[in-house]
Amino acid sequence: MTKIDIAVVDYGMGNLRSVSKALEHVASAKTVLVTSNPEDILNAERVVFPGQGAMPDCIRELDVRGLRESVKHAARNKPFLGICIGLQMLFEHSEEGNTSGLGLFKGNVKRFAAADMHDADGQKLKVPHMGWNQVYQTQSGQVNAANTAHELWKDIDNAARFYYVHSYYVQPDDARIIAGYSEYPSLFTSAIAQDNLFAVQFHPEKSANAGLQMLSNFVNWQP
Repeated sequence: MTKIDIAVVDYGMGNLRSVSKALEHVASAKTVLVTSNPEDILNAERVVFPGQGAMPDCIRELDVRGLRESVKHAARNKPFLGICIGLQMLFEHSEEGNTSGLGLFKGNVKRFAAADMHDADGQKLKVPHMGWNQVYQTQSGQVNAANTAHELWKDIDNAARFYYVHSYYVQPDDARIIAGYSEYPSLFTSAIAQDNLFAVQFHPEKSANAGLQMLSNFVNWQP
């Protein structure tokens, strides 16, 4: 069997070409495979779990392809990066379609509340939250002012901007897993981390130099 350095999970819902091309750019010596084969995911050295679209569709397509257990195994046992819906699906429940997630973390996925969508000047904010926004790195659930951030933040400035497209955000029960916040208009969790797993709401593959640095950090990460 050909060695798979990085498996990108294909369940028909992710922006797979952008993700795979960005990984190939930062890891030209590595084998990057976009795959819907559970065995490939189990055999890969590290796994990227991207996604976009509606949560009910993503969960359904994951199960149709028989990928649920291999994704859960990878999330528990090897370097694992979740992106966008690939973050949201790790939690117990989503308001989107009243959908059960994979349940790897306790907590819920919430929709931005229409009544709260206005800035400090009273101007209406749009949902979905789309475009560039600052990400504040954290350590143990606290906004990070020191050099104690997660390894995947290496060489990325605190409050660097990343690219978002989403209407829902995760609300973890355990603040200790929070690795980053953004503001729209209130603070929401934009990154989580635990052991071998790191997952983000934004799209590093669309986030210019900061995003490429994060992907490079992931490729070299030894949790």
